[in-house]
This record gives sequence, C-alpha cells and structure tokens, in this order.
Amino acid sequence: MQTISSIKNSKIPLVMITAYDALFASLFDTKVDIILVGDSLNMSFNAKADTLSADMEIMLYHTKAVCAGAEETLIVCDMPFGTYTDENIALKNASRVYQETNAHAVKIEGGEERAHIIKTLTSNSIAVMGHIGLMPQFVRSEGGYKVRGKTPEDIEQLILDAKAIEKAGAFCMVIEGVKADAVARISNSVNIPTIGIGSGVDTDGQVLVWSDAFGFAKDFKPKFVKNYLNGAKLIEDATLKYANEVRNREFPSQKYTY
Repeated sequence: MQTISSIKNSKIPLVMITAYDALFASLFDTKVDIILVGDSLNMSFNAKADTLSADMEIMLYHTKAVCAGAEETLIVCDMPFGTYTDENIALKNASRVYQETNAHAVKIEGGEERAHIIKTLTSNSIAVMGHIGLMPQFVRSEGGYKVRGKTPEDIEQLILDAKAIEKAGAFCMVIEGVKADAVARISNSVNIPTIGIGSGVDTDGQVLVWSDAFGFAKDFKPKFVKNYLNGAKLIEDATLKYANEVRNREFPSQKYTY
C-alpha cells in the first residue's frame, strides 16, 4: 500500500485495469499497477443490465482466479451491492475477501455516507479503495448513470466525499463520471491518489474495463472508452478460420498430429 499511496501528484500516473480470470490477470501482471476485480463482470460477462445482482460468491470466485494469475500486481476486489450496508455486514464480507483470497484490498462505493463503514474496515486492517462520483451500484436509486460535478453544489459535495473517504483511512479512490473541469479541484482536495474513469486527465491515474479497452464490447462504447485493440473482430475472424479448416479437413494436419 505504501508504494501506491506515495504516488500522489507523481509525474507518472497509476494504471489500473479490470480482470476476472487467471489468464488475463497473468497477461496484465507487472504491466499495470493495480488489477481491479470489478463487479462490472456482471455486465461484461454475465450479460446483465447492471452490476447489482453480483454477489459475494461471484466476486470471491473471480478474485481467487485473478490472484492465481497475477503474482506481483496489487489486486483489489469490488465489494458487491448489499454487502456493506452497515459496519458489521461490511466487516464480515470484507474479512471473507482477506480470508478466502489473496487480494490486497477491497473497493467500496460511496462518500460521506459510507465513510463510517470504510473506517471500520481500515481500523480492522483491511485496506480500502474508495469510489465517488458516478457510482454504478446507485444506478436504480439515481435513475440512471448520471455525470456528476455539473453544479458548484455537487462539486462541493464531491470534495466533502473525497475528504471523508481519506479521513476514514482509504489508501486510494476512484472518481468516476465527473466533469473534467471539476476533477482537479476534487483530486487536489485530498492527499491520497485518485484514479479516474470518464473523468478527464486531472487525476493520479486511470482505470478501464479490459473488455472495453480491448474492443470486445461490440454493442456498447461509452465516450470515455478508447479501444486499444479490435478484439471482437480478431476473435471472430480467427474463429471463422478455425471452423473453415475443420470443415475442410485442413486441421489437424500432420504437423498437429501425434
């Protein structure tokens, strides 16, 4: 945690990406600073409309897999919806993450209203990454995915949220879906690193969902996502080539036969 915490205002921003299995975690290992086992897997790989139906068993399963694949990178497990509604429930579920996986930290959505929960976890030797701004677990109560920081009042609330999370002992926080011209003020209001997603460049790092970053999400592309690979097309083309070779009895050739 000391290495991550000391990066605030560094010239080299933190790099975080999601992963949900050992294979991709091994590919990302050492190339990024943090791997997030995000509840975004509920949408990316379970074809759900939101993250809300992910539960502890799902998150523990995928976190174990990621820990098996990434041996050196810091790993953070998203605490799913409904697993940290009060201090006791949060401590019980976050303790399971530490007891049943090798994850280094958990992530919790919420600002001032969740600071007491973060404090309980950090006071019990559980490292916490905060998450403010647009919070996917609030999608139904907020009436959708709404960009934050559009008004002076909302910016001030986000600053209060950031400060409350820092005071509660979080080592880092995600700032999601906040207007770019407001992010610098929010990030500069705290002494712990901030990691942006859809919030412009004025944070101490960036995070993307891996299937978004590498072009596997064909039907949905938020404005803030840059495709670093056309993954879907590459896989589709390779699958067609494989299928054609099998159907034409070109595969397996003698080269691939014992």
